[in-house]
Order: sequence, then structure tokens, then C-alpha cells
Amino acid sequence: MRRRRFLTGATATVGALLAGCAGGGNATDGNSSETTAAGSGADTDSTTASGTDTGGSYSVSMAPMGEVTFEGVPQTWVANNGSWADMGAALGVEPPKALWLPERYHTQYYDDIPGLSVDTSGMTRLFGDGGGVSKEAYYQLGGDIHVQDPNFLLNRAKGWKQADIDEITQNVAPFFANSIFSRQYGWHESYRYYTLYEAFGKLARVFKRQGRYEAFSALHEEMQSQLSGIVPPNDKRPAVAILWASGNQPDSFLPYLINKGTSFKQWRDLKVRDALAETSVKDFHSSRASIDFETLLEIDPEILLLRGHEDQTAKQFQNTVVQFLQNHEVASALTAVKNGDVYRGGPLYQGPIANLVLTERAAQQVYGVSKELFDRRRVGNIVQGKTS
Repeated sequence: MRRRRFLTGATATVGALLAGCAGGGNATDGNSSETTAAGSGADTDSTTASGTDTGGSYSVSMAPMGEVTFEGVPQTWVANNGSWADMGAALGVEPPKALWLPERYHTQYYDDIPGLSVDTSGMTRLFGDGGGVSKEAYYQLGGDIHVQDPNFLLNRAKGWKQADIDEITQNVAPFFANSIFSRQYGWHESYRYYTLYEAFGKLARVFKRQGRYEAFSALHEEMQSQLSGIVPPNDKRPAVAILWASGNQPDSFLPYLINKGTSFKQWRDLKVRDALAETSVKDFHSSRASIDFETLLEIDPEILLLRGHEDQTAKQFQNTVVQFLQNHEVASALTAVKNGDVYRGGPLYQGPIANLVLTERAAQQVYGVSKELFDRRRVGNIVQGKTS
């Protein structure tokens, strides 16, 4: 590919507070600086293409970049997080060469998918010590596309300016993504968000693999139709609390209110009640605050969903975190602990495959569903291009 991007749309400057999750073992990175956001980029949703997968230019539009023109289908790429990496796996393309945090791309979700496995051991970790991201790494990686929201990089990587984004775009490859996993970033208020499948469809156009996207979309709709028969009436839905709990013996928790970001898709689809939303507790992204056991006991959710433990199996989680809570003087009084309703709360990032797995798991956790909600062999076939 000739490494050049053609960009349409207005540019905007947006002051933004750093928020969200970054560090490997914690949900924060400690960087609270403000910076200038990249262009808002009008999203006309007008995708034009010419040529075939082996040649010919084509354009795909997405906020905040606007219209991005490719002179050939990308062969190598860099991605921001596991949401986009999972989309790539669903499209059957080679894994990204680098991720912001490779350890948060939970490929164990593929264990039961025939013919699908992804090795993350060789992926470059972009997020460095102290919140830095090396600009030189982008040159060394030499990706054909950077599937990263440039505003995320500007607001999360220490020292990055718009000039750095422009330099990498001009000299290496374009940026093409949107920070879809959370809707709590102040700097994202000036341009639109996308649902999981809207973003997935955009990436499918970039890689010219729309057939796989359409097959996954149909599978997703089939699961959604099943959920309508699983979700009970509103007064019978449990109140859940989603918290980040670091380590196997947590003494405080970061509260996550269920919002419209893709990070919470399975919980919205299952229509659970958000126990935290019914209190004065503020979302971690906006408050940067944690809650202790005493506050949690006052809320006393029916089901406790703890993030930060996706690398553990259900059994390992029970034998460490849950056992600790059962033996804790205050935690043992929680309704969820007494009733055995403490579970892994899911990752921050999910694409179409992870979402199928996590939605089925969540239905088991909150509604006791025992049957499989999607065909794993069919997923494997779609990834391999067998879409009919």
C-alpha cells in the first residue's frame, strides 16, 4: 500500500479529561492530563469501493477520521484493544501486530470454537511504563492500518500531539477506529459512537470481508431472538453490581455503571437492573473513586459481577476471590456472597465472537440458562469463509 490517507470532514478541538482503564493489573493508568482531540470527522457512512481484494482503491467513512481511502486491502495492522482484535478474528484476517494491552485480549473465549486460535505472545504492547507510547514503535511495526481512535491516543498516551498523529498517518499508515467500548469519555462528546455491529461492519469493509460480517450479523440476530424468551419481566430481573476488583483479595472496588458502550452489551441485552444506578455512587470514569465493603454492603446487590479476573477459569475464581469474600468479616454478609452469586464480570473489550460467548455466560449467571445459545461450529465455519 502507498501509505497515505485522504481525509474529509471538519476538524474540532475538544478539551478532555483522561478517564478509563489502562494498566495491566489495575483499571487506571494514573495519567490525568488534558490534551487536544483529533478532528471530529463527518461520518457520512458513504462507502465506495473499486477493484478487487488484490488491487484498486476504495474508501470507508468513520468518525472521527471521516473518509479514509485505501489503495489496497490492508495485510498487516495495529489495533487499539481486544474489541477490534476480536473483530479481526471474526473476519478471518491475520491477528494485529500490536495492541494497547495484549493481556486484555482474552483469546480463551475461542477455546471451544473449532479451528480458531490466536497467539498473542508475539504482539507488541503499545502502552508503556509511565503512560508513554513510543512513536517509533509505529515505524518499526509498519502496519498498513492503525485501527485506533486517534483521540484515544491523544488523550491516553503521554506527550502525543496532533502533529504526531499526522506524521504517523503520512509516513506509515492511516488511523481508522472509534472508542466504542465506553461512553464515559468527555473528549468523545463531539463525535458519534458506534454500536458493536456498526463498528464491525466498518472494519469488514476495510478488509473487504463483508460476507463474514453479514453471517455474524445473522447469527447475532438469532441469539437476540432467543434472549427475548429468556429475559423475565422487569420485576423479576436481578439487581447486579459490576465492579473492578484487583487481585484475589480485594479490599476496595471501582464501580462501573452499565452504559451504552460495547463493554456492557451483554448486560443491556439481558436487561438486568443496575444496582449502582439506583444509588448515588458515581461511575468510575467520571468519579475516579472506589467504594469499600461497607458501601457495598449498603447497596447489597443480588448478584456481584467482578471484573479484572478474566484470565481465571470459573473454578479458579471461586477458589480464590469468592473464597476470600466468604471468609471476609464484612463481605460474607453480602446477599450475593451468601447466595453464591458472585461471578466474573466480563472484560472491558469484546468483539462479535467474544460477545456471543459472554452473552451466553451471562445468561447462565443471572438467569440460570443451561443450554447453548449459539452454534460454535457455525462460528468456526464463518471465520474460515464458509458463510452459506
